[in-house]
Amino acid sequence: MQKPLKIAILDMYNNVPGEGMRCIVNLVNEFQEREQIPVDTTIFNVRANNEIPDLSFDIFISTGGPGSPLESEDAWEKPYFEFIDALFAHNNSEEVKSGESTKKYLFLICHSFQLVSRHLGIGKVTRRRGTSFGVFPVNQIDKGIKEELFEGLPEPFYVVDSRDYQLVSPNKKRIKELGVTLLRMEKERPHVNLERAIMAIRYSQEVFGTQFHPEADAIGMLKLLSTDEKKKAVIKTHGLEKYNDMIDKLDDPDKILLTESIIIPKFLKKATTSILQAELVS
Repeated sequence: MQKPLKIAILDMYNNVPGEGMRCIVNLVNEFQEREQIPVDTTIFNVRANNEIPDLSFDIFISTGGPGSPLESEDAWEKPYFEFIDALFAHNNSEEVKSGESTKKYLFLICHSFQLVSRHLGIGKVTRRRGTSFGVFPVNQIDKGIKEELFEGLPEPFYVVDSRDYQLVSPNKKRIKELGVTLLRMEKERPHVNLERAIMAIRYSQEVFGTQFHPEADAIGMLKLLSTDEKKKAVIKTHGLEKYNDMIDKLDDPDKILLTESIIIPKFLKKATTSILQAELVS
């Protein structure tokens, strides 16, 4: 009997209610059912309870969340970055190269993406002039780079964006040192004289991240956009026409529904295939 695949979900929501955790758990459960693979999932409440997983897990998903991703004295921050460093070190270790251990896979979403990018020195994380919230296109940075997690998505493809901070000003020297690949930028805004944020990064063969929310589904977004607070905020910032356009995009099978069905499922499939192949060889 195949041993269960161990997945750790790092909950970065700091006990603030949201749709992200539901979406991620649903995607993991759907993957388990679709692939007929036993999965053992554990949730770690990182920011509220200072819970950090060890490296006994196979796959890690670190969520989005509210609040600032800038440097703080919060108790969880140091052990969180120690975990991140340990995962990269493990994947480059002699233990892995000799086949004694398998590589670990990590997906970083929004808040986690900003935290890790800041920690690695990939660019500057700054507060946005205004909140970005809605359904927007993201553009390819280098058309010569093919990213397998985006296969099946159009150019550009649409994402759910919800953030007050942004990763900008990429550090080219540091990016080259780390072997990092920048993949996507936020939509083009010819009328806005502001730097465009980096929206997706491949940090390594095993570590991937997006500043948008690939886990977001139409149900959760519709629920959020239907609240009086969020509806008024969107209309105040973007106007009623833009609000109605967001609602329409949620039902479009070529936009959010497509993005949700491809990126994280492909990540889970790729990671699982690599892990099982490595275990067979060893």
